[in-house]
Amino acid sequence: MSKKMILVPGRSSKQGTTLNQGKLKDEYTAVTSTLEMNTNDMEKLGLVDGDAVRLSNDTGHVTVRCIGKKPEDLPAGMLFIPYGPPSSCLMASDTAGSGMPLSKQIEVEVEKIAT
Repeated sequence: MSKKMILVPGRSSKQGTTLNQGKLKDEYTAVTSTLEMNTNDMEKLGLVDGDAVRLSNDTGHVTVRCIGKKPEDLPAGMLFIPYGPPSSCLMASDTAGSGMPLSKQIEVEVEKIAT
């Protein structure tokens, strides 16, 4: 089963502290490869913390791990991931004239990956 949702990449404090250690370190990779999802949405998709999910759209696809967030912290239908290589794979090249890729409100298909 899969579901269309809205991905909002952004900065996180944990990302900033692990960035200081280096982008090639395991800690940074783990942070930028962890998707935050509303726990109610996780339940509907049969997901638990640590499950692998595939995010895909017309631009690309990535596999990341998910963790749950309380509904009051992350609305249903919304996803958050710190900026990094996985989120960049889902951003189209269109910049709307700004020179920066459009990186907010990316519609993605979310599906559980069997392990």
